[in-house]
Amino acid sequence: MASIPLLTLLTYLEVGLCLAALCAIVAKKQWMDYWSLGSFLAVRASSNSILLGLIYYNDHTLNKHHAYVLYFYVYWISFAVESVLALLIVYSVFRLAMAPHKGLQQLGMLVFRWAASISVVVALGSAYAPNMKSIDYFVAAVLQLQRTQSILTLCLLVFVCFAIRPMGLNYGSRVFGVSLGLGVMATNDLLQSALFTIHLGIQSNRNIINGIVICTILVLWTAYFALPEPKRRIIVLPTTSPFLRWNQISQVLGDSPGYVAVGGVPHELLAPAELEVMKRASRKMPIPFPESLSA
Repeated sequence: MASIPLLTLLTYLEVGLCLAALCAIVAKKQWMDYWSLGSFLAVRASSNSILLGLIYYNDHTLNKHHAYVLYFYVYWISFAVESVLALLIVYSVFRLAMAPHKGLQQLGMLVFRWAASISVVVALGSAYAPNMKSIDYFVAAVLQLQRTQSILTLCLLVFVCFAIRPMGLNYGSRVFGVSLGLGVMATNDLLQSALFTIHLGIQSNRNIINGIVICTILVLWTAYFALPEPKRRIIVLPTTSPFLRWNQISQVLGDSPGYVAVGGVPHELLAPAELEVMKRASRKMPIPFPESLSA
């Protein structure tokens, strides 16, 4: 019972840190690039505030059964929304990391969308079991989705760590800070989900450790957005660099097709100088130049 005040304190602290990180994102005018992270923080702060209110009113006015039902749905629905937003954060961080290489960025984002879509479908399908109630399926599907998001996040963290120099980034970049926080959160979530079936108690030490880890990540994100970000250095690649070659190939594959005029071109679309050039060129042709163009 002594752990309840500590859990409540950590939840209050988490709400405050979410708001602090959100304010730092808005104050530094980074919302356009990190709107998914800002939405994640807003959802987490709102859900935790509601859960704290349910715990408070459960001890005073609410019926215990009704309070439990509300707590259950708020917790798991917000958990599902946060898992989806975490996937969008991974997507946006990858896009920002690959910004200097537009070709690789477009190709990588296409591959990521397909991988994320297939992973979500597999997660939802693997959560199904015969004779499973709808509530049980919902919880199992959310847990599978969270595991999928955590694995993709860890893959992103590995990529950012290896590509941080070729991408012109450094360890003070917000892209790296957000990726690092996501990686720690993903590792923590995978461990928590593995222990979920072992100990379901909400007042266990597992929840205290989880609260401490989340608060640490929020402090990290707040610091990265509050402090000035080092300038992204100019990327200088040798002609033999695989990044340069693959970027050129990706740009060629992603180029828009050329267009040709089908039928006649109205002379209204041509400038007077273009008409004069075409007239002079037509005098050398055996077919006379159409008089309609001179109108």
